[in-house]
Amino acid sequence: MTLSEQLAQYIADVRFDDIPQDVVQFTKLCIVDYYSSLLKGQEAEPVRMMEQVAQLIGGEQQATAVTGLKTSITNAAFINGGASHVIELDDIHKASIVHAATVIMPAAIAIAEWKNLSGKQLIEAIIVGYEVAFRVGETVTPSHYYYFHNTATCGTFGAAAAVAKLLDLSKEQIVQAFGSAGTQAAGLWEFIEDGAMSKQLHPGKAAMNGILSALLAQQGFTGATAILEGRRGFFEAMSDEYDVTRMTEKLGQQYKITENAFKVHASCRHTHAAMDLALELHKKVEKSGIDFIKSVEVGAYQVALDITDAKNPQTIYAAKFSMQFCVALALSGEGGFDAFNADTLQDPTIRKLMEKLTVSVDENINSQYPQEWGAKIQIHWQDGSSDVVQSRFPKGDPENALTDQDFINKFNSLVPLEEAHKEKIIHDLLHLETIQVQQLIRTLHPVEHISIV
Repeated sequence: MTLSEQLAQYIADVRFDDIPQDVVQFTKLCIVDYYSSLLKGQEAEPVRMMEQVAQLIGGEQQATAVTGLKTSITNAAFINGGASHVIELDDIHKASIVHAATVIMPAAIAIAEWKNLSGKQLIEAIIVGYEVAFRVGETVTPSHYYYFHNTATCGTFGAAAAVAKLLDLSKEQIVQAFGSAGTQAAGLWEFIEDGAMSKQLHPGKAAMNGILSALLAQQGFTGATAILEGRRGFFEAMSDEYDVTRMTEKLGQQYKITENAFKVHASCRHTHAAMDLALELHKKVEKSGIDFIKSVEVGAYQVALDITDAKNPQTIYAAKFSMQFCVALALSGEGGFDAFNADTLQDPTIRKLMEKLTVSVDENINSQYPQEWGAKIQIHWQDGSSDVVQSRFPKGDPENALTDQDFINKFNSLVPLEEAHKEKIIHDLLHLETIQVQQLIRTLHPVEHISIV
């Protein structure tokens, strides 16, 4: 059997009634976390541009974008993918380096709304989508990640898997869907060099492509049956080395969604362990004053520095990908969504802290990556003393987990809606298995707020 055939068999076999209750609960919290980012991100400039393009393209009124636009399933997934990723607070899986929610949920929810499917069916689909995306990402990490944004590339397979489950495709059709997904999987890191908006395009387009792949397969459209491991397939073309055993190890015996991690800082996840430590040191910095700091040394793993070693970010978005800025910001006591703004970007105190800061690879930390996304900070004080703090897991990792209430607090702090409306949304999300997805959409978007194109 090809890998696609084995994945197809797994997807066909998953049934809601067989899923442990704690996995169901965790999946619902993943959805709560997704909506925290989605509802906050809807007004971002890149998202508005994506919505305008969707309006130009037009399409049948099948699903609802976060902006309230009633449009095609592909357009809705496109907009929602960008909106849920833009504020940099969406989930992340360490071993695969995939932000799964921002690709899989826009695709799955659009289909579930369109077909009037149940919350149980949506939960099934999200679980299989995460399983596939994480396994593809684990297989090609870390070499794939240097050039390719795993969320976009590996996420495309996850979106196709989720949609295939919702459309009840046959095993043969699922294999064909993977073939079409793999040949569309794309997303290059070059955008980070100038802070381009491509990072929002990536999940939106991956969600679209997942839907397109499954719909094509439903019509009999064929794709490569060994798109993953074939000699000119995804693994060979897009990674220097890969571990194919990660694709099937304990497949069907575990739920990889429970390995998911969550953000508490509105920046690149690779900065979070260091930011946690800097916030821990903030009280002493606040008491002593930054002039008492002689220097700050940040140790991390190589991949973190490949993405975030940026000494002089000039935009808010670039600041979220600057280890130097993020650590200086946290040393000053900040790190939430509102902390990244035009004022902090040019704040002289933060800029002064950045000048005292150096980043480098810590070989002990690097050797544990990607199982651990750790960091180490050593502050040298003017009197010759120093403080050292170290972390193996940032806040929000399974090993340093958020509570159920933390998810609700994050939702309430981010979502710009009235309290009663937020309470209703949370209620529907935490009882998703008891309702139809269209009921959730009506809660999210009362009729008077929906625009039709």
